[in-house]
Amino acid sequence: SQPRDQVVVSGQSVTLPCVIVGYSGMVQWTKDGLALGGERDLPGWTRYSLMGDPPSGEHSLLIDSAELADDAVYECQATQAGLRSHRAKLTVQVPPSDPVVEGGPVVRLKAHTPHNLTCRASGAKPAAEITWYRDGEVMESAIYSKSLMEDGKRETAVSMLPIIPEDSDSGRTYTCRVLNPAAPAGRQTSITINVQHPPSVTLSVQPQTVTEGAKVLFICSASANPEITGYRWSKGGVPISEANGDSLEVTVDYSYFTDPVSCEVSNSVGSTNVSTLVDVQFGPRLLSEPKPMTVDTGMDAAFTCAWTGNPPLTLAWTKQGSSVVLSNGNTLQLKAVTQEDAGTYTCKAIVPRIGVAERDVTLTVNGPPIITAEAAQHAVKHSKGKLECRVGSSPPPDKIVSKPLIYVETVASDHGVLSTLVLSETLAQDFQMRYNCTAWNRFGTGTALVTLKEQGSHQHKRLTSLQKAAPQPKTAHSSSFGFLEHLFQHSSLFWGFCVSLDCSWPEQISVFLSLFLQSPCWTRSFKQQTVSVLLQAFPTS
Repeated sequence: SQPRDQVVVSGQSVTLPCVIVGYSGMVQWTKDGLALGGERDLPGWTRYSLMGDPPSGEHSLLIDSAELADDAVYECQATQAGLRSHRAKLTVQVPPSDPVVEGGPVVRLKAHTPHNLTCRASGAKPAAEITWYRDGEVMESAIYSKSLMEDGKRETAVSMLPIIPEDSDSGRTYTCRVLNPAAPAGRQTSITINVQHPPSVTLSVQPQTVTEGAKVLFICSASANPEITGYRWSKGGVPISEANGDSLEVTVDYSYFTDPVSCEVSNSVGSTNVSTLVDVQFGPRLLSEPKPMTVDTGMDAAFTCAWTGNPPLTLAWTKQGSSVVLSNGNTLQLKAVTQEDAGTYTCKAIVPRIGVAERDVTLTVNGPPIITAEAAQHAVKHSKGKLECRVGSSPPPDKIVSKPLIYVETVASDHGVLSTLVLSETLAQDFQMRYNCTAWNRFGTGTALVTLKEQGSHQHKRLTSLQKAAPQPKTAHSSSFGFLEHLFQHSSLFWGFCVSLDCSWPEQISVFLSLFLQSPCWTRSFKQQTVSVLLQAFPTS
């Protein structure tokens, strides 16, 4: 009878049979080629002994409480007869140690972050099989590996279970169960996962819809694992230093409609920021101011005016003096403008049930002078009279001329240039003429015709003595035109001369002067003074 291959679990006893019939000599066993000895009790091998009746040829090897060290190849030898048995492989199976789950018994995980649960079973022969359970349910997605230990016989098995924990997984139990032939009942270790997450935040506002100037309450509701460590409030990205709890009460204005209020809640894992706007109802507020424009006639013009309001507003563009709506958009387009398009335009914003606001903007159109004057103007005979015309063009006129060429006053203002023709004393012929006011600029000319109508009646006033009014030569030296203007203020006869001659001094000053000298209305000495001054002022004439 020869020994055969056997498998034994560590701790169990095993017998390797060897019976040699008809042999009475010494028998010995070898272990991996090493002789164990010929005595029955095998000195030095306390757990080894030879069993059976030697005269009957029984020399079986008993191994008590087999250990991993007993895992070897054995051979029974009858040394004197030169006999050897078959070699027998004794395999000693070792159960795995209790499995270890990394991080247990409570594994803290971050929500929504992938993680591998790792279970390790070492010291087993053969390597342990590993199975994962979640709350008793088998998990099939584990990744298994094994490696040989330093003794070259036992193995370590590792199983990784990939999971992506959700908030709802917190408190779940994961069990790692290991087994091999030496431990068919298996061994297991369980852990509980604690899913930690940044705060979950809900931000509400009460009430949601308010009018500007009302109070609202912001409530920041949050849950977290681990516990919340702090709140931080801000508006439009600017921190609100005085707010640090889970609620905030404020008096809102229009800015809460566009600048969100945010609540940031923190714990040791992270922070969560949630924002909300308030439905604040407010009247029109200007976002973009329309800018005045100056364009040449025939060009296009455009004004832009942007408003905001809540509820949504409507826009209307009009021109002062008219109720016609020119546009309902932010931009007013005017094509190929004329001078009639010049004026003030109004951009009006209307927020229903809340309010109205408007902005004015001016369009200036460059073109020929536009002259406005009453066709008939009035004066009292033999008193001072005035004829007026207004030049309202852009650019301002380069010059204004009236015909007849009489003393003219011009005054500039925001509304244009006012030109006044002054009559020191009106005579009958002054009411029989037509006067024209003409202005020039780089775009052309403009003319208005005016007649003087007699108003009321009173006694004829004689002229005061021109001798007393005559200027001294030194005055004329400084301003010859001033001298003539002074004469005009005291003599309506000069206007008559100019009407007949269409005067434009100094070109026709000699003709003008000859008529002046022939006039019987002034003294000889005054005429001499006048000639003397004019000759000094206009020597070429």
